[in-house]
Amino acid sequence: MPTRVLAFAARRGDPVALTARAGHAAELARRALDDGCELIVAVGGDGTLNEVASALLDTPATLGLVPCGSGNGLARHLGIYGAPRHIFRTLTAGRPRLIDTGLADGHPFFTTAGLGFEAEISARFNRLERRGFLRYLTTSAALLRAWSPRDCTIAHGSQRERVRAFTLTVANGSQYGNNARIAPGASIDDGLLDLTVVPPITAWNALPLLWRLFAGTLDRAPDVTLRQAAQFTVERPAPGLIHTDGETHLAGARVEFSIRPRSLRVLVPAATGR
Repeated sequence: MPTRVLAFAARRGDPVALTARAGHAAELARRALDDGCELIVAVGGDGTLNEVASALLDTPATLGLVPCGSGNGLARHLGIYGAPRHIFRTLTAGRPRLIDTGLADGHPFFTTAGLGFEAEISARFNRLERRGFLRYLTTSAALLRAWSPRDCTIAHGSQRERVRAFTLTVANGSQYGNNARIAPGASIDDGLLDLTVVPPITAWNALPLLWRLFAGTLDRAPDVTLRQAAQFTVERPAPGLIHTDGETHLAGARVEFSIRPRSLRVLVPAATGR
């Protein structure tokens, strides 16, 4: 894909800037904004997307996506995946769409944020020299045997509830990536976040939950907690990791999640309505 991206850009006479380190994509995006660019394209995975999109929040510029990562959660939610010609067609003939974005402990996210098992997996996965879907599965399987669920309290609106969470996700889009739909009913522009709590994993529920995750029916699974709100407060026993679109951060025992309605303009396929 990178070679095809360079050839596509060359045919159009579009400039290409390569990243050299963490945080560089955000710097390049801000520089493009200062130069008056109206369309800024992120080529890479969810981490690159997060950096570029964070720089474009609440600006008139439009974000384009060329997904080349391990999961590509936002791109898949928006229907930007498959053959390169489809992806490039979105850049040339797509339509701009205003979508919601999220904040997790002050960190922007665009697809999912969370804590528990998924935050620890993100940290371990990001340390790998070679990545990919199979490496993600093997890393998850290795941690699964040692991971203990956590007791958390969730507050939203006037309600408080206590849950025992194997993993806890707050989603703007429907999936982690690779069609693993952790929040099957999530809409990208409804002004709401979708919280999903997966219960403790046992020998009896592990395979059914995994099957439902990829079948898009996790919302029908027994003991899975699903809530919708514009803001969530999650309290856990101690400080620890959270992730935003797969990038990890240290956070306190109390973590705030909130929505920023219609704060990012994204170029999507003409027929996309999710």
